[in-house]
Amino acid sequence: QVQLVESGGGLVQPGGSLRLSCAASGFTLDKYAIGWVRQARGQGREGVSCISSSDLNTYYADSVKGRFTISRDKAKNTVYLLMTNLKLEDTAVYYCATELSSRCPPNFLGYDYWGQGTQVTVSS
Repeated sequence: QVQLVESGGGLVQPGGSLRLSCAASGFTLDKYAIGWVRQARGQGREGVSCISSSDLNTYYADSVKGRFTISRDKAKNTVYLLMTNLKLEDTAVYYCATELSSRCPPNFLGYDYWGQGTQVTVSS
């Protein structure tokens, strides 16, 4: 079965950094696109980032460009999201998700499988 397990969330100070991990099983990352989606309290889901498997192109929401970096470790079948210069508005539950396609979905939201999410709280 396709399974995604996130880790690395927690409490961080504004301006700090965190690296989220998403361990995938049931498929290999060299075949399918995978990305990160977040949902703040009382708000809808926002596509944050995605990496395609076909050409390894990466995509970012305007709100995180220059601060977040998505990467892939093929050997470990794990995707990472390095978050730097964190802001209060980055507080959300972060989900990793995969599209069973080599291309990222429109708006980084139409994924086929989702993890359970990990809480990121940015607070002073």
